[in-house]
Amino acid sequence: MRYLILVAMIFALSGCTALVVGGAATAAYQLGKDEREPEVIASDSAITTKIKSKYAVDSVVSVFGIGVRTYEGKVTLSGTVSSDVARNVAVTLARDTGGVKSVANQIVVKK
Repeated sequence: MRYLILVAMIFALSGCTALVVGGAATAAYQLGKDEREPEVIASDSAITTKIKSKYAVDSVVSVFGIGVRTYEGKVTLSGTVSSDVARNVAVTLARDTGGVKSVANQIVVKK
């Protein structure tokens, strides 16, 4: 019985290895195509994550309605929200995030 469980675990985990290795290969490929330094890419990714985290816990802004892209500290917000208040809160939360140099607001209000 133990042998059967061990074999099943090996087969199950072998699929995870391909996923992890494939994910790393994809990241390396993107890193090779990007002209930014690796430190800048990591910083931009951290900024995007911080902003999305703020949106996830905010009662006015929905993390699902707003796209966040960061390039060399410059954040671009896009997507749709239901009110001007949500749009303004989204911009304020992004501006108040450490490392943000500027915010381009492309959010559309749909009423």
